[in-house]
Amino acid sequence: MLDRVRRDLARPHFFAHERVGFLTAGAAAAPGGLMLLVRGYMPVADEDYEVAPGVGARIGSNAMRKAAQSAYRPASTLLHVHTHGGRGLPGFSGVDLKSGNEFVPGFFQSCPKMPHGLLVLSDNGATGLLWLEPGKPSVSIDRFIRVDQPIVEQWGTTYELA
Repeated sequence: MLDRVRRDLARPHFFAHERVGFLTAGAAAAPGGLMLLVRGYMPVADEDYEVAPGVGARIGSNAMRKAAQSAYRPASTLLHVHTHGGRGLPGFSGVDLKSGNEFVPGFFQSCPKMPHGLLVLSDNGATGLLWLEPGKPSVSIDRFIRVDQPIVEQWGTTYELA
């Protein structure tokens, strides 16, 4: 699925400079924390992007509504995902952090008992933030595991995933 997400996010859009999508995931308590297991991916439709000079991409309320509906049943964690491309460990831009702090709390309206967050990918890495409940600060996702052959497991707030 990670390869499919990266391919989708790499597609050009006729005016947006980057693509956006949403992952849905199940959440479960695990020793030492919380484990998310990605269930699905929903790309943002071309018509749901808005013209927005100064940012790579802006999506409208229709895209957010569709994402929230996809996470409603079964109740799912909703993760906004985009890529900065390149290789190495990606980081969130100031725009990413500001907008994420504004829109991620809205995800709790459709799934109030699930954590929600942001992911940014590179061609071989990822960084993530997770809000465990509304009104609380986000926490870094400190471990990612890609279930593939071979399984790639990394620790730290960011990691390199081949």
